Formats: sequence, C-alpha cells, structure tokens
Amino acid sequence: MVVGLGNPGKDYRDTRHNAGFMVADKIAQEFNIELKSKKFNLVFGRGFVEDVEILLAKPLAFMNRSGPPVQQLAHYFRIQSRDMLVIHDDIDLAFGRLKIKEKGGHGGHNGIRSLMDAFGGDDFVRLRIGVGRSELGEGVTSHVLGRFTTRQSQRLSRIIASALDAVVAVLSQGTKVGMNLFNGKDLTISD
Repeated sequence: MVVGLGNPGKDYRDTRHNAGFMVADKIAQEFNIELKSKKFNLVFGRGFVEDVEILLAKPLAFMNRSGPPVQQLAHYFRIQSRDMLVIHDDIDLAFGRLKIKEKGGHGGHNGIRSLMDAFGGDDFVRLRIGVGRSELGEGVTSHVLGRFTTRQSQRLSRIIASALDAVVAVLSQGTKVGMNLFNGKDLTISD
C-alpha cells in the first residue's frame, strides 16, 4: 500500500503539507490508477507500478487524524504496516531533498504520529520530501500550511518527478536500493 499524506480541500491543495498528496497524484497519473474508490474516509485505487500491484491511497481526514482511516483500509485489505510506503513532507529536510527511511520516530510530524498511534508502531517505510524550515521565521504550522515560494514552485515538478522515481525504485527494487539512489541528493541542482 502506498499512502500520500496531506490535507483535504482546495484551501490546502498547493501547500507544503500536501507534498505527499502531490506525489500520490503523480503516481496515479503516470500509472493510470484511478483514485475514485471511497471507504473509511480515504480515496484510493488499485493498479500496477512496474509489475508490482499496489493500493494507492489518500486519507480525506486532516493530517493529524490520518492514521485511523489508513489503518482501517490496511486491515480491510489485509495489508501489514511493514508492506506500506508513506509519502509525506518534512521540515527537517532542506527543500529539494528526499529521504527514504525504514521505521523511526515521527519527528513531530502529526500525520506520522497518527499513523504510529493507529498501527501501534513504526513498522512502515517513509519517503520524506524536504520542504525545509521557514526562512522568514514563521511558525511551523504557518510554514507547512503555506504555499511554496515562486522559486520553489519552479523546481517543484522536478522534485515530485524524482519522488515518483523513488517510489518506483522502492517498489520494484527494494527499500535499500531506493535509499542508495535517492538519499542525500539535492534535487534543486541541475544535472
């Protein structure tokens, strides 16, 4: 199961906190997975990424309540948390960085905290998308619920495309290969 985290509604559509939704939408677009089924306060679809069958989901609950719907869907389809890849924003990573991580704490991320509470642990892979911290000194909430700067927006499509490539690598080649390919690379620098 691949889960993109974000907040529902048009007011949050292009915010930093919705980076997970952006990647989930890109996966759906690239691999023709229709996110039209609704159950347990999620929208989801089934399809294939390379030759791997996946369940792609976006919780429709707000970020801090995303755990229970994801857990219910996983339980319904008999998916273990260790077979889940969660995509989310991360302020502790500089903008333009990706990091694939197995297990670990929530790092203050309310969506990850909610998932850990719902599943009773941290046994799931994460793809963290760096949104950085505010350069203007604004609070965390204002920053993650804010929109990308003009400069960041110009680079966002490349970052989302690279996150898609990271998901494909994890699903088709394994987490360790994905980590070796994507962790530590600055995606804001042109090749």
